[in-house]
Amino acid sequence: MDTVIRRATGEDLNVLAPVIAGALAAGRLGAWLVPDAAERADVLRRYAEFVLARGLVHGQVDTTDDRSAVAVWYSRLEPSPPSVAWMYDLRRLLGPYAARFSLLHACVDAVLPHVPHSYLAHIAVRPGRGEAGRALLASYHRVVEAAGLPSYAEVCSDRPRDGLFARLGYEARSPILLEPGGPALWRMWRPPSGGGRAGGLPRRVRLQRAATPFRGRIIPDTCRRSP
Repeated sequence: MDTVIRRATGEDLNVLAPVIAGALAAGRLGAWLVPDAAERADVLRRYAEFVLARGLVHGQVDTTDDRSAVAVWYSRLEPSPPSVAWMYDLRRLLGPYAARFSLLHACVDAVLPHVPHSYLAHIAVRPGRGEAGRALLASYHRVVEAAGLPSYAEVCSDRPRDGLFARLGYEARSPILLEPGGPALWRMWRPPSGGGRAGGLPRRVRLQRAATPFRGRIIPDTCRRSP
């Protein structure tokens, strides 16, 4: 039976937020974002609700008929606005845990492609429902392929060239290195139909430990490009 894909609404938020929070909590990125295991589930749930609510307003949130998978997409036909505008919201929602989330978003902002593309900001799938994730991505890929656009995402993985994204045509580029002691986020680029090079992707960047949020702003040297 084919998986039915549909656009999510606000009524799906309470069901889909645990899917995103659970996927983060199961990986190294979630542990880096919220080192306190006792607080992790609650903080990640609040963050998931935030990114879903923002995606519903400013992007496109897709889900499956059984809500076992969710993807948040943004159309980037022009350079994206900086995330500084909503850093206050992160601080209000996440309190003392907002710092690493702010650093993560600042560094991701710094290396977004400079060419028109579709940006997969978040994807999460319930355990055992990998086919739902594949169907979710394939559905959106058909739309961007028709428009002749590439797609871009980040993935936290030790083997980015062997996972789901690679099987769906994404090519691994140099990673975002999260510090202190965080995992690498591999930048994944899916060329438009007919091929093409990954123009507009900056070189490797490293997140500086000394860079911290300050009154809702990010200190300018948050990200440093390295050869």
